[in-house]
Amino acid sequence: MQFGIFTVGDITPDPVNKTVVSEHERIKNTITIAKKVEEVGLDVFATGEHHNPPFVPSSPTTTLAFIAAQTDKLILSTSTTLITTNDPVKIAEDYVTLQHLADGRVDLMLGRGNTAPVYPWFGKDIAQGLQLGIENYHLLRKLWDEEVVNWEGKFRTPLQGFTAVPRPLDGIAPFIWHGSIRSPEIAEQAAYYGDGFFANNIFWPKEHYIRLINLYRERYAHYGHGRPEQAIVGLGGQAFMRKNSQDAINEFRPYFNEAPVYGHGPSLEDFMEQTPLTVGSPQQVIERTLAFADYFGDYQRQLFLMDHAGLPLKTVLEQLDILGEEVVPVLRKEFAARRPEGVPDGPTHASLVEARDAKESQV
Repeated sequence: MQFGIFTVGDITPDPVNKTVVSEHERIKNTITIAKKVEEVGLDVFATGEHHNPPFVPSSPTTTLAFIAAQTDKLILSTSTTLITTNDPVKIAEDYVTLQHLADGRVDLMLGRGNTAPVYPWFGKDIAQGLQLGIENYHLLRKLWDEEVVNWEGKFRTPLQGFTAVPRPLDGIAPFIWHGSIRSPEIAEQAAYYGDGFFANNIFWPKEHYIRLINLYRERYAHYGHGRPEQAIVGLGGQAFMRKNSQDAINEFRPYFNEAPVYGHGPSLEDFMEQTPLTVGSPQQVIERTLAFADYFGDYQRQLFLMDHAGLPLKTVLEQLDILGEEVVPVLRKEFAARRPEGVPDGPTHASLVEARDAKESQV
């Protein structure tokens, strides 16, 4: 089981002390947070990709490469890489370059993005977002799997005799997670390729994600990749913790109320009841997170959103200490004890190379 943090990289005024960090501070704070993630024993740091205020992570590969140079074990990922508005050729080459620099500690979560103005900024039409996402991923996969590519599609100029460079490290492309909050077509695509499926698991009730994950598991088995319970699933989550649950609620409430992604909507209590957001004690976070497997089945990756809504860096680092010292060790033990035989661990570059070599030795 892999545990980690994902960030959306928002710059939100702190509603308590009324300060606003600069873009420079927010970017540098992201590096500090990523290094803390490794320090407290977590496995994954993932950054979003945004091209509009109030968000700053417009260049994930630059940020992740900088983090790679200052960490040793951390898996570097995205949450998400925009498969719709980025050129698949540039994705293929940028992330394999990062893969080499990080000695394989790289995977990607692909998504379409839900900010309408971004599409025309990059010459695309949001009405074609789903078609773009599907076609672009087919091309991305081809660029990694085939050394010489001849290709023609609807949304991009054709390629003739093209080779994406550099080639994937050890002949193994970065593992792909397909991120989705609503699209069965993306669950189908993830299943077809035997890729991972990451359910955002933040904004909607669990019943919404149960349907998507069950579809993905069924289709994963249909395409011959393994049993449904062996499909590779990741989940998002949100938490804010203090020793006393009421202290956590009192401290987090003003940040929740002003958060750019859900502020000025339901109350904190309603949102916690309707979604996986957990504000309370470490034990409450443990119990809530363990319950995810009851709904979705055993899964491979759990990422938490913890640095949003204007929370001060000091507070975020305190939250990571609690997560690493009091929460994740218990979750690792409990998830390992309940995991059925044959359900795989989260993929890594080393495990993918090992699986490839074992398969080839049987041929």
